[in-house]
Amino acid sequence: MKLSSTQITLLVLALAIALCPIFFPSGYYFRVGALIFVNGLAVTGIVILTGYAGQISLGHAGFAGIGAYACALAPLHWGIPPVLAVVLGALVSAVIAYLVGRPILRLKGYYLGVATLGFGILVSMVLSNERELTGGPDGIRVPELGLRDVLESWGLDLTGGQFWYALSGIVLFLGAWMALNLRNSPTGRALRALHGSEVAASTVGIDVARYKLQAFVISAVYASVAGSLLALQNRLATPDIAGFMHSIEFVTMAVLGGVGSVMGAILGAAILTLLPQVLTAAAEYQQLVLGLVMVLVMILMREGLLPSILRRVRRAGS
Repeated sequence: MKLSSTQITLLVLALAIALCPIFFPSGYYFRVGALIFVNGLAVTGIVILTGYAGQISLGHAGFAGIGAYACALAPLHWGIPPVLAVVLGALVSAVIAYLVGRPILRLKGYYLGVATLGFGILVSMVLSNERELTGGPDGIRVPELGLRDVLESWGLDLTGGQFWYALSGIVLFLGAWMALNLRNSPTGRALRALHGSEVAASTVGIDVARYKLQAFVISAVYASVAGSLLALQNRLATPDIAGFMHSIEFVTMAVLGGVGSVMGAILGAAILTLLPQVLTAAAEYQQLVLGLVMVLVMILMREGLLPSILRRVRRAGS
């Protein structure tokens, strides 16, 4: 039986998640792997918004901040379990994305980028300045997720790093599965039509404003869940998670790996997450190496790393 491209992608991702721990020399690498999965989840949302629908967002870390602080504030003030706080953060992010997206998605190009950038900066400023509620620049503690006790009752004894690696990997796999199925659905085809030409899409009956807003809301939920996972893993939520540079990192990861490819974007997230770990002995050169990698990719592989590599492999095999 011939596998579809979606099935192959999911199989490769599942194998990578399952087999990588074999090569981990210490428990520290489980933490790094979990961070890669969290970033990969957020970047998958960027693929839906930018790669599918062709819309730009430079403030998506704002939604990650909303998800992170939901996991801190909801249990503290309302006694909501952290698991449900993740869902609450995603719902709040979806509502805010809907309300914010309706006016700003009427903009295009640089204007849209600046508008989303302003949203992200606004969220970061609120989290930094509302000290009584958010703890200010020092952040706020996040309670334990509470799932490890349940897993231990099932006979699964996982350390902290192993637990977060497994949980983040499962959530990333589900997020990738939904994004890949969305691409091949009628909604996904409509989003890709927008990417090609909004004018042409509207002439064939596609509601441009509606589908752009849908992509924005879906990508906001991805970012929110990623922010929640990061805060729960670190047991701390700080305004940095909603900062401008975090938003730029998301976009850079997607562009580096291939913004039109879910697996490519996850690869980009892995590379940019691992790079600081590899260059710990030469921290002063991290930004230089990152800039050099980005320049080379943009010059030699304009579609991103994975799509360009696959295209050249197909050419060599034909």
